[in-house]
Amino acid sequence: MGASISVSEKSIHQFTVKDSSGKDVDLSVYQGKVLLVVNVASKCGFTETNYTQLTELYRKYRDQGFVILAFPCNQFMYQEPGTSQDAHAFACTRFKAEYPVFQKVRVNGQNAAPVYKFLKSKKPTFLGTRIKWNFTKFLVGKDGQVIDRYGPTVPPLSIENDIKKALGELPSVNP
Repeated sequence: MGASISVSEKSIHQFTVKDSSGKDVDLSVYQGKVLLVVNVASKCGFTETNYTQLTELYRKYRDQGFVILAFPCNQFMYQEPGTSQDAHAFACTRFKAEYPVFQKVRVNGQNAAPVYKFLKSKKPTFLGTRIKWNFTKFLVGKDGQVIDRYGPTVPPLSIENDIKKALGELPSVNP
């Protein structure tokens, strides 16, 4: 179970992360964009479907202000074994990813990346805040707030309508 996490940041835009070559990236550069933040792995059973569909979504919606932020993670069965640069090259070469692939991070535990502590604290599941596997996805609105969280078995294309709503292409429907 994931313990409750205390996070002082109010928006994803308040974080600085490292790109795959170790350079700082201030996430405030994504203000006004809809983000899909994903912990990725190159040797996972979900790799092919997720990377293929992530690339398709990015190409379809990037001009409307949609960005995917991919964070390689080796915490689940060591399925991202290489360097951050290896993970970046894999995504860009094999799956033609044109979206940012950042430095490898931990998504669970005391040493989890601060941006992941924030994401998890905003959208826990019935099991708590813990991320259970590779390709957990967080949809973040233009204001930097987490809209929703999707598990590893949710194919990226199945959340296309949620992305369109966040972009303002579909009206929001209150249940």
